Amino acid sequence: MSIMSMNNRISRRKFIKLLGTSAAAGAFLSTSDLMKAYAQNVTTISFRGWGGVEEDAGVRAAIEVFQEENPHIRVEWQHIVADYAMVLLADIAAGTAPDTAFVGSEQYETLRQGGMLLDITDRIRNDPLLGQPGYFFEPQEAARSADADGRWHGIGSCWVAPHIFYNAALFDEAGITPPGFRDDQIWDWDTFVEIAKQLTVDHHGRHPGDAGFDRENIQCWGVNWPLWWIPIAAAVVANGGKFFTEDGLSGLDSPEALEALQRLSDLIYVHHVAPRGAALEGLGMPIAAMLDTNRLAMAVDGSWALAWINPTALTVPMGTGALPKMAQTATYMQAHFHSALAPTRHPEEAWQWVRFLATPFYQTQFLKIGLWLPSQTALLTEEGMAGWLTEGIHPDSHAYFVANYLPKYGVTGRIPPGWPEAATDHIAPAFEALGLGTPAEEVFPDAVRRANEVLRAAQM
Repeated sequence: MSIMSMNNRISRRKFIKLLGTSAAAGAFLSTSDLMKAYAQNVTTISFRGWGGVEEDAGVRAAIEVFQEENPHIRVEWQHIVADYAMVLLADIAAGTAPDTAFVGSEQYETLRQGGMLLDITDRIRNDPLLGQPGYFFEPQEAARSADADGRWHGIGSCWVAPHIFYNAALFDEAGITPPGFRDDQIWDWDTFVEIAKQLTVDHHGRHPGDAGFDRENIQCWGVNWPLWWIPIAAAVVANGGKFFTEDGLSGLDSPEALEALQRLSDLIYVHHVAPRGAALEGLGMPIAAMLDTNRLAMAVDGSWALAWINPTALTVPMGTGALPKMAQTATYMQAHFHSALAPTRHPEEAWQWVRFLATPFYQTQFLKIGLWLPSQTALLTEEGMAGWLTEGIHPDSHAYFVANYLPKYGVTGRIPPGWPEAATDHIAPAFEALGLGTPAEEVFPDAVRRANEVLRAAQM
């Protein structure tokens, strides 16, 4: 860095003082002395996160802009590619936590309750931008970010939500109108199952229900609905159930939840329209490739998958639509948080960085490539969407999805303390059993009972 470029980042008075001659020696300070003096006026904070190439590049670009706007703060990016949650928890325990970090939604409340996240409530309220009424997509943002006392210890990075990706060519060939996000384009469950049967074809061209249908040799599956917690949560809320109850417990043992869980299993073992996990592993193909090669008609996946399931990445025409409604129209919204860690020695600088991450500039980077959905109302307006909707990435239905469907039908909530342990030890094994064909009513009541013991203990 040249002396003149330093002059652009140091006050004029300070720069003149640094260049002042010594009365005794009559000599200028050396360049190294100037660099040391400049460095003393810069605070370095660490920022830790995960992600692929796109997120890594986006964070680095954001740091560059932030540091230009805040020359007194330097952000050190710590990109963790594996076992992120375990590494973060280990460093917190060792007293070497980063100043700021991605915090997974599953860990957010557990860390908040443990006093490990900085309370930023008053900073948000007093901020001229973030403190504006309606700045965030509400009531969903407060529902996930604010604790029972209305205190904020992080800000959601964005939104993500499951929906349907479909191979439009297969729909055209079958003469079927695909799903959309408008009320009259959303299927009920029975219609969804029937259409999935019409799109499921064995190697002889037969469909489920046809005489001689060979469920062991399916050429094209109608749908794939993954059996992990976010897609499962979307099914549960669509059937009027609760993934988490108001008192911070698992709600997967309710009649509504059990029915939704069983319906997902039945797609595989009763209707034969969805592949078993072993069948997917045997193919060795990612979901995007299955859609692109006509091996799959519909994929239920998180909205983030648009980053690699989009017209520029596929050779077949692709579309998106809402999940089928059961008792109601709904999907489950969630995403990771940006937080400052409570042990930071630089709370003001950490806040300035977390604040920057909640501005349109940072979020827009990831909206443009299809990875994120907006959580700021300015990005939901016609003008705001024009700044990030990207031709070749976002389907025509995307604007309605983010601006109309999600505010009306998106369901979210706080994930209770103790959930990482309860999920790992009890709920995740129940999901695995469901995927192997065990009836929901045989596995979930006991799994939920044991999980809720963990959750109750964590609340004490």
